[in-house]
Amino acid sequence: MAAAPENVPSFIAAQLSHLLAHFRLTLKVDQMWSADKYNSGPFDRFSLLIPYCLDFIRWDVIFDAESPNAAPDVIFGPEDDNFHPFHMPPSPESNNNCLSDWNYKDPSCLLTLIQFLRDQYVLYQRKRVEEVDDERLKFEISTILSREGIEMYTGSNAEKLEEVKFAVPLLDMNINNMVSCCPWRYSQKIYLQVVYPVGRKYTSVPSAPRLKLVSSPELKAVFSIDDVKLPSWVDGMCLAEYLPNLEEYLGKQVLEAVSLIEVRRQFIEALASPFGRPIEADPIFCRKATFLCASGVFTFLVHFMIPSQFPKQQPAVMLQSSQHFNSQMAPLKSRLISDYPWSPRWEPLQMAERICEFLADEALNFKRQCSEGQVQ
Repeated sequence: MAAAPENVPSFIAAQLSHLLAHFRLTLKVDQMWSADKYNSGPFDRFSLLIPYCLDFIRWDVIFDAESPNAAPDVIFGPEDDNFHPFHMPPSPESNNNCLSDWNYKDPSCLLTLIQFLRDQYVLYQRKRVEEVDDERLKFEISTILSREGIEMYTGSNAEKLEEVKFAVPLLDMNINNMVSCCPWRYSQKIYLQVVYPVGRKYTSVPSAPRLKLVSSPELKAVFSIDDVKLPSWVDGMCLAEYLPNLEEYLGKQVLEAVSLIEVRRQFIEALASPFGRPIEADPIFCRKATFLCASGVFTFLVHFMIPSQFPKQQPAVMLQSSQHFNSQMAPLKSRLISDYPWSPRWEPLQMAERICEFLADEALNFKRQCSEGQVQ
């Protein structure tokens, strides 16, 4: 939050804290300010960044610190002048009485309001997309409407050309439950972003939409969508034909990625044979491990950064002196080391032993460089 807690009225702070803690998606408070142009009064208004269609929409929430019984006003973006949520039929799961039932003493009221408005916004954007005059788009929508969780958005790109975006959730699997002792607060999702140019009637064969995989950031600890090569889009194909093959391929990739957690764990355990017990290790995703080592009287740390694609991709290793520091009193560190002997076909113990043998000479070079001030 941009404002100090003492500048925010307690009833607003309670509403906002409950919203941020319990909303089903990750919200961001962009800024808070006061009705007073000098910001000397209570901070009773703020901007919310709300995830929608793999992007964010920005809404301003305006309370009146002097009238706590009054529900807040919500100001939508300038591109949504026609969004009138209380004049639309509500979605089945929404509470459209959130303003008439407003009670500032109930900290869940703002949460109920924002959830209702976002649910209405999903319906509003879908209606806008359905009204776009593009036959191909109408056909695409008709083939995928049965899929749950699809979000749509229509607008203009940087070149002022109209386009329609779909955010299509993929994989009916609970990735969180596949990771032992999972630390993730939110359910990890993978989406296909599909962008259609519209209104270009002069093209004889519709061009392929722009396709991009998007995932929640935390998923990178196990599986990086950057490593996924999307299947080709065949001329004349529609999205309903494309999705099953993609999901089958992606599902296998995710299962393999989760299975590699145990492979990395076995590697860290094997490192303990030549290096001793790690002083620090990632117990859940097994992506990092640190060991305390010595070469004569020179003591140093050995950091292992293990990629999600291990053992296909080898770990990066960094040495850190326990006795040498730079002018800012930060410990001196080596370059990232990856030129040691390696084969993904070796057993974990052989991998560990070959790295240890290589680092025996590397540690002497690192000690000399530290003593001569050649590293930072």
